[in-house]
Amino acid sequence: MRPFPLMLFAAGFGTRMGALTANKPKPLIEVAGKPLIDHALTIAEAAKVGKTVVNLHYLGDQIAHHLQGRQIELSWEHEQILETGGGLKAALPLLGADTVFTLNTDAVWSGQNPLTELQAAWNPEIMDALLLLLPAEKALGHSGIGDFLLAPDGRIRRASGAAAPVYLGAQILKTQALTAITEPVFSLNLLWDQAIAQGRAFGLIHQGGWCDVGRPEGIAVAETLHV
Repeated sequence: MRPFPLMLFAAGFGTRMGALTANKPKPLIEVAGKPLIDHALTIAEAAKVGKTVVNLHYLGDQIAHHLQGRQIELSWEHEQILETGGGLKAALPLLGADTVFTLNTDAVWSGQNPLTELQAAWNPEIMDALLLLLPAEKALGHSGIGDFLLAPDGRIRRASGAAAPVYLGAQILKTQALTAITEPVFSLNLLWDQAIAQGRAFGLIHQGGWCDVGRPEGIAVAETLHV
């Protein structure tokens, strides 16, 4: 199976970072001396993804400049930020595939490569979505509640609470259902809910560590994980 193309989400405002993102986009915040987006690109390169597309909005010129000279395509959201679903739909002509990886750019990982983990577990006959998860107590830097419950057969359903695993911002997703959504701005939660209702949404526990770098205090925590 050839690796899927990758959508990297890098358009967000990074408001939880406070003053750190007043003049710099969150994907360029450094962890262990390396911008967050470069941590994500290292994962992508190791997984040998088919193509990488990055969406841009807030201070996007800085990210575009940082990425100059690399074989990465840019999906600009000039007029407004489109959220995860709208951003992915807008990038489909660049991605050129009906099944894609998506990866957030505000986390640091250890252990197995999240994209190769997902690809190894992917079964298109029964799956429309495969989300990478981690028990909430192991999800460093994550201050919220869990997201999904994981059944013995790997299917997921919505849940909240301390016992629910956390979604880590990495997945494989079939994109055909995006074409039926007419609003330009929407969350990928719409696709997940459809897949859950059809019994075609699955989860996989990441074999390694993960740290959310959505807040300033997450930087120091992520650096201990990365080391």
